[in-house]
This record gives sequence, C-alpha cells and structure tokens, in this order.
Amino acid sequence: MKSITVVGLGSGSEDQITLGIWKKVKEASHLYIRTEHHPMMNLLKDEHIAYTSFDNVYEKYDNFPEVYEEIVQTLLQHVLVIAEAGQEANIVYAVPGHPMVAESTVQKLITHCEEEGIVLNICGGESFLDAAFTALRFDPIEGFALLDASELQPSLLQPQLHTLIGQVYDKYTASDVKLALMERYPDDYEVIVGHALGVEGEQEIISVPIYELDRIDGYHNLSIIYVPRTTDDAVRNRTFDRLHEIVAILRSPGGCPWDQEQTHQSIRKNFIEELYEALEAIDADNPDGMQEEFGDVLLQLMLHSQMEEELGSFSIYDVLQTLNEKLVYRHPHVFGEDSAQNSEEALISWEKMKAEEQRANGVTDKRPSKLDGIPKDLPAILTAYKIQKKAAKVGFDWNEIGPVLEKIEEEIAELKEVIGSGEQDKQAEELGDLLFAVVNVARFIHADPEESLARTNMKFKARFQYIEEQLRINDKSFDDTDLVEMDQWWEEAKGIVKY
Repeated sequence: MKSITVVGLGSGSEDQITLGIWKKVKEASHLYIRTEHHPMMNLLKDEHIAYTSFDNVYEKYDNFPEVYEEIVQTLLQHVLVIAEAGQEANIVYAVPGHPMVAESTVQKLITHCEEEGIVLNICGGESFLDAAFTALRFDPIEGFALLDASELQPSLLQPQLHTLIGQVYDKYTASDVKLALMERYPDDYEVIVGHALGVEGEQEIISVPIYELDRIDGYHNLSIIYVPRTTDDAVRNRTFDRLHEIVAILRSPGGCPWDQEQTHQSIRKNFIEELYEALEAIDADNPDGMQEEFGDVLLQLMLHSQMEEELGSFSIYDVLQTLNEKLVYRHPHVFGEDSAQNSEEALISWEKMKAEEQRANGVTDKRPSKLDGIPKDLPAILTAYKIQKKAAKVGFDWNEIGPVLEKIEEEIAELKEVIGSGEQDKQAEELGDLLFAVVNVARFIHADPEESLARTNMKFKARFQYIEEQLRINDKSFDDTDLVEMDQWWEEAKGIVKY
C-alpha cells in the first residue's frame, strides 16, 4: 500500500508532543523532517533517531512555493519508488505545530496524494494556536481570525475579531503587516508580538503600537503578531460594515426621525446635488473636498439601498455582488482569456460583453429603438452627445468633420434669420439645432462637450473674478467702469489667471 503519515511535532518543547505521535516517529522506517529549526530536534538527537531534513531545499530557491513543491515531490517519489519495489514502507513526514495549521506542504500533499492514489494519514499535534491562546489569554469563541503575513490584505482584517498573524519571519514581513494594519487601525493601536510562544526559556511577549512593528528585533520562524479585538467605533468607522450598520440605525424605529421619513423620491434631488458637489471637488483638484463629497455620494447609495433592504427587495451587498459580477464579466481581457493592447480595444471588448449581457437578460427586446437606454435626467448636452454616438454606431453619421462644421454654419445662418422675427419658440428651436451641431463637433474631436463647457465656465469665472479684483484694487464698482476698461482687464487675465 502506498501511504504517507504526516505528524505534528507541536509548537514548542518536547513536552508538547503527544504519546501517539512520538510512537509513530520512533517506529518510522523513513522519517522526514521539514525543518530542523524546532525545539523537538534535541529529543530526536538524544534518542538517536535517524531522519532526513529538508532544510537544504530552502537554500536552493528564492521563494517558498518552489521550496514546498520540491519537498512534496520528493516525498511522493520516495513512496512510488518503494511501491514499485513491492516493499511496505512506513514513511512519516513531521512538521512543526499541527499539520493542518499554516502548513502549505500538507495542503499540497492532500491534492497530490489524491491524484496519485496515495493514502495520506494526518495526525495532529499542538499548534502554535494552542500556545497563543494560553499565552495571550483570549478565548477564540469571541471571534477569531488566523491570517498569513505573506498574503495579508487590509480587506481581510476585521477589528471585531481577535486576529493572529503568523509567518512573520523578519522585519521586512513585519513592515508589510504594519502597512496593512494601518489601513484599518490607528497608527498607535497596541498590538502584541509573540516570539516562541510556549517554548520554555525562549517565549517573549512584546506590546507595541502598530507603527513600531518593524522597529523591534527578534523576528524568526516562531514569531506571530496578535491584534486584540475591539468594538471601539473609532476603529470600526474605517469599515464598510460599520457604515451599513449606521445607516440601518438611522432608518430604524429608534433612529433619526428625518431619515425615517425619507423615500426614494424625497431624497432624489439630494443624490443629484451630491454628485455635482463631488464633481466640483474633482474639478478643483481638492483631495480633502473629494474625500468628503465622495462620502456624501456613498451615503445616498446606502440610504436608497437601505430602503429596499427594509422592503426585502435587495441589500447593499446585492448591489456589490451585481457590480462585481458585471465588472468581471465585462473585462474578459483582464479576468478572462481575451486581450486588449490599448484603451480602444478595451472599450470594444466592454461594449461587446455589454451587448451580450443585455441580450441574455432580454434588455434588447424591451428597447425597440437604437436610441433607448439613455437616462432621461441627463443634462441636455450630454444627452445629445449620447444620442449622436448611438446613431453613429449604426452608420447614421458623416465620415469626416468637414460637413459637421458646415452644419454649424448652416444652423448659425438659420438662427440669424429668425432672430429678428420675434418668434421666441422658433428662435429657441434654432438655438437648440445649433447646440446639437456643436455637440457633434465635440464627438468628432473626441472631446466630452459637458467637460469642455464646464472648463469654459471655470475659465470665464476666473477671468471675471480678476476684473472684480481690479475694481477693488482701484476702489471702483461696476457703476464706475465701462466695457472698454473691463475688456482690458479681461485681456490681462488671459495671461495671468489660472483656472
């Protein structure tokens, strides 16, 4: 029979190994040790137990995955060679701690042994978690997370859980942990570094603020970082779940009377206002303003989603799921096998997947016109831009910009013709035709007309404010000046004022 037995040597001294595992170690015909850097090695040497260590493999590679793969392949090859010789082999592979806790080689063995038809027996051992629970005095039933320092991301951190971070081998790893923690916790939040927990004479527990994690010495293969759980709102306020909780409280019977009364329609205008305020912060290149205004926009999304959650329609998490699935689906050149070498190819890919998605959802059947699908509340200029783009996709378009410019001249002439007529409706209609033609030029030169006009508005405002400043400097009002003088200041502003 082809088989491998994996045993855990415990996380500390020889007193931690179980009697059953010790028997397996002593009776093994072939004993492999992942690393000799473990307190149990003294007992093996005292008992003159022969073994093969994989420490030399660590020196061959620059990364752990390759190390672990060679260890696993060596074990598998040994089993197969013995099996081919028709021999019974009692192969034991010993790892630090518990085989199923932070032991990548065992996870690889589980997969490979199943593929090769090799029986894999796994026997436990005291893990570093046992020592940590005892030394750090916390009960994991309160909520607990075990994370790998080498793969730590801020999104994995949950302040309301006790968090142990293993595989903190050195200061460089501790520095990476520090940066991840700082995304979720205050820089001076107290955490604990534990070295060799449970190992008599070597255990060391150090309390430090997060910002000092990479400034202390002593990190090695038996080091961990413990982040105590907290219910402090100052910490939880950096989490999305806290925002969801706050909005739910505001809308609840014991919450805010104003928030309780709101409906989709009552705060609809707030949504639009907050969007424009966010755009204003973007245009002003104001990071502080953007931070605040983006939060206000997010609040509107949360409020509308909370209203639907109360009705049982959907929650904000359904919104997130729909968005994530859409982003992945519409980016096959990122998450799939397609490719895009530039932004134009990426946009073509996006539009293709969007069309397929709409066909699958029956959206196209509900839109008899090619011009459907444009939100009715978009600003008129942006609506014109989108209408023209949709019409152009089916060939209703000029091939070059020349006729587009001629169309502007034609519309100007028609506007001039009706200006003296006194027919206001006709004048407004011709003005609309002119604006529509101008928007077409924007499309041909790949300029967003809404953004272009917004920039011109800002430019005009900045130059006009320069005129106002000159009036103040000269102790004048608008009644004390004329168009000639204001036009001189306007020309000055062109070369001075930034917007």
